[in-house]
Amino acid sequence: MSLFLHPLITLNIWSDDHGIDVFYLLSLFFAFGIWLVFQRYQRASNSAVPFKFSVPEPAEVGWKSFVIDDPTLTSHETNEDLLPSFTIQGRKYITSFDPATGLHIQTYLADGKEEIAQKIEKADEAQLSWRETSFTQRRRVVRSLLKWMVDNQNICAKVACRDTGKTMVDAALGEILTTCSKMEWLIAHGEKTLRPERRCRNTMLAYKTSEVHYEPLGAVAGIVSWNYPLHNAWSPILAALFSGNSIVLKCSENVIWSTSWYIYIIRSCLEACGHDPEIVQLVCCWPEDADALTTSSLIKHITFIGSEEVGRKVAVAATKHLTPVTLELGGKDPAIIMPGTDLNKWVSTWMRGVYQNVGQNCIGIERLIVHRSQYDDLFDIFSQRVTKLRLGSVMAPNDQGYLSPVDCGAMISSARFDALEHLITETEEFGNGVHVEGGKRHKHIYNDKGTYFLPTVIGPVSSDMTIAQKELFAPIALIMPYGTVDEAINIANSTRYGLGASVFGPDQRQCLKVARELECGMVSINDFGVFYVPSFPCSQDLPFGGTKYSGYGRFAGPEGLRSLTNPKAIMVDRWPVFVQTSIPKVLDYPIRSLTTSWEFTAGLVRFLYADGWRSRIRGLITVINASRK
Repeated sequence: MSLFLHPLITLNIWSDDHGIDVFYLLSLFFAFGIWLVFQRYQRASNSAVPFKFSVPEPAEVGWKSFVIDDPTLTSHETNEDLLPSFTIQGRKYITSFDPATGLHIQTYLADGKEEIAQKIEKADEAQLSWRETSFTQRRRVVRSLLKWMVDNQNICAKVACRDTGKTMVDAALGEILTTCSKMEWLIAHGEKTLRPERRCRNTMLAYKTSEVHYEPLGAVAGIVSWNYPLHNAWSPILAALFSGNSIVLKCSENVIWSTSWYIYIIRSCLEACGHDPEIVQLVCCWPEDADALTTSSLIKHITFIGSEEVGRKVAVAATKHLTPVTLELGGKDPAIIMPGTDLNKWVSTWMRGVYQNVGQNCIGIERLIVHRSQYDDLFDIFSQRVTKLRLGSVMAPNDQGYLSPVDCGAMISSARFDALEHLITETEEFGNGVHVEGGKRHKHIYNDKGTYFLPTVIGPVSSDMTIAQKELFAPIALIMPYGTVDEAINIANSTRYGLGASVFGPDQRQCLKVARELECGMVSINDFGVFYVPSFPCSQDLPFGGTKYSGYGRFAGPEGLRSLTNPKAIMVDRWPVFVQTSIPKVLDYPIRSLTTSWEFTAGLVRFLYADGWRSRIRGLITVINASRK
């Protein structure tokens, strides 16, 4: 009678010596029991921790406030009519409002240089204890946040919608899904990425072991844009915390209300897990005070997400203390449509790529590069579709009191509307035959204080047009015809940007060949933007970033996580009792003979690296002879 433990292993229970077999069996059961206890402990120590939180009133559908009587809604600067009853003399304030409705949300006290310095010091002090936490403890924090987000995704999305004017679907795809993907990756692969790793040895140091240890930097900073207030805030925070750092996050004044709440959630989770919430600090200030963060000697790394103009200023300021910077700047992402592509098959993907978040997406498609033979069909398809898109606020209830059914929300403000309309008019006048569908601001019948811009299609557009070179960051599709595939590649590479790109076509091998010719950091084949949210189980496993004027450095994936650490190389002896480095007498100071010492080192080089075993043997003989002199 045998007990099968593995297809290749059996344990005989009955034999001539029953006592020995029973002992082995009991030992096996005992070991299995210990393993079960360990697994239960691991699950308990990694289980999500619930925590209390409050829901802000403006996140409710149909919430009422007063409309800011400002027809432009271009600035969040101090509004004297909206200051709190008690103000601090000489300080500036930030006015927060819903760009889809114009409703006033709240007025905040902006951080000054002194307040920023104090928050940096708090983060730096708190990091000393956080850096000593185990990966198990860090995973538990991330797992708690993941469970909370899945359970509360509805309120998370509504907060983002209220502060940015986006739709619930845009919030689900750009805020919730991507952030959950980030946390899933950290839980599954974060420790593997950051734990010490062995490196290969060379022949000369075969008796040593080399390792790389990824150590926390200290207090790091994240300066992020407004287009995805949840994900742009949580993504650098999660990476910083998992790599053992504290973080000072500077949000845009456009989204201070939502970002404050998202940070409150993270700090509540940290506290519930038994950690100091001071490791996460939120800063919101006006540009003239931002140098207090970018030039601080306590900040050891800066992740910047935003415009090229501001990114340059951050990079220059960081040189004061040689602070490393990761820059994710603008994009002008192309989608090359290969000849013979089924347009109807992919048009929904292109529509989402262009009009997701009303074009306020760094990896959104701005240029559709299509073969001349299919240009008219593509322009007609887009024109018909965009005229059916519904604009509005999802937070303004319909007749039944539920979320309004809208396709596109508001833009963050109307600050760029004049420039966009001027650029579109200039394009129409550039040459004969340019057609525009949409192309202007929209006055909503119910939300007349909202900042809406009509979904737009423009074509045919050529590379020498200004509109083809500038990042629009708006719901505008440029359709650009080409004759040959090489011409399509040249059009795609003709801008100063190089962030993301897409290639669509019936022949995947041909698409891949084109993708290799594109000057950018990321490419999707027959898809849009999936290089940021790849499929399970390797979600978020790819580095995110661009080339040329789209910035440098990477976040996300192993490269992004390790960029927040100091990679320290350590070498130790494999058998210290038996073999350790010693200096041969022929090389010991003072050197007795330059000729002999040279013969020794030259022979050593030949022995280690010569091409062919005969040369290596001659080198070894030279080493031996020189060491005897």
